[in-house]
Amino acid sequence: MSARNSNASAASAPSEFRGTHVFDVTNYGKHRGLGAGIFIPSETFYIGGYAWSIRFYPGGHASEKYASPDYVAVTLELMTKDVVVTASYDMGLVDQAIGACYFPIESEKAEFDTNPSMGHSRWFMSRFMKRTQLEASPFLRDDRIVIECSLAVIKGTKQQVPDDETGTAAPESSLLPRSDLADHWGKLLSQKEGADVTFMVKDKTFTAHRMVLAARSPLLKKELNWPNPGPPNYVINVANMDPEVFESLLHFIYTDAMPDMDQLDEDRRKERIGYLLFAAQTYGLDRLKVICEDILSRNLEVETVCNVLLRVYQYNCNKLKDACIDFIISDRWIEVSKTEGYKHLKTNCPSILIEILEKGRKLDNK
Repeated sequence: MSARNSNASAASAPSEFRGTHVFDVTNYGKHRGLGAGIFIPSETFYIGGYAWSIRFYPGGHASEKYASPDYVAVTLELMTKDVVVTASYDMGLVDQAIGACYFPIESEKAEFDTNPSMGHSRWFMSRFMKRTQLEASPFLRDDRIVIECSLAVIKGTKQQVPDDETGTAAPESSLLPRSDLADHWGKLLSQKEGADVTFMVKDKTFTAHRMVLAARSPLLKKELNWPNPGPPNYVINVANMDPEVFESLLHFIYTDAMPDMDQLDEDRRKERIGYLLFAAQTYGLDRLKVICEDILSRNLEVETVCNVLLRVYQYNCNKLKDACIDFIISDRWIEVSKTEGYKHLKTNCPSILIEILEKGRKLDNK
């Protein structure tokens, strides 16, 4: 784990300081099994002349008030002793691919008290995000998440003097609210206002906006003949796709985020993501493809890995293909070789088996 330096700036009042701190949490998979109440701390950082730290709880909080086994959690802790500080803060996750930040936690004013009479350091706790939602999101990449804390120190019982650790003073700034672009585009899809194309997917219809689809997918742009005017009641039939998968595809096209799949059990969730991966490949949605490959790569199983490999081999899904092969040639080789999927692989796809064996041989020779 590492933390980048925070950036701080003085606001219009000399006693008010604003700054951000970014906390890199690596090896998420290793920490995932930590129990409730066990945290990973950031390095201490300084904003407004006070010392702060972020705590990340992969297993959620242990306290009765904040505990939930389905959520990961974060806290912001004031490390400076014997002070009372009023501050506001937002806590977010950074999309490492595009640099955008999503803020699940947005506070107004919070009081941090570290006087001895309190008996312990005071911090404010919050459920951050559902674990399934985090692990299906683009915020988890290469087994790493990036937490950004945007903090405004409003007042405190000690004089707030900027020093070298608070960063160089900058012009007056303000805390920006989180981006709500995806929210608005999502409402555009759900409310159907101005929709000018209909998709028939088996027995279900979906309405959408040609301009949005054409901007997001090269295949849809061609299929919709954009920007030429479409005929009235423009209808496109979609073959070889379930309505639920197409609905998830539209959700991503409009919001650039994976849909909530918490209502699905683990097997159905992975199946849905698998179909979504092939839809992303078909429609040229490279970002969605990377997200799906990443999720599936982290959730391979002995009984199904060969079946997954057979399906992705015919597509250009090299990351998932390599993950399947690495999984097979690991210490699970004997277990995998006893599955029906492996027998089918051996009988019908010898070229794939040769690639597996060659990679395994290279690994043995290292």
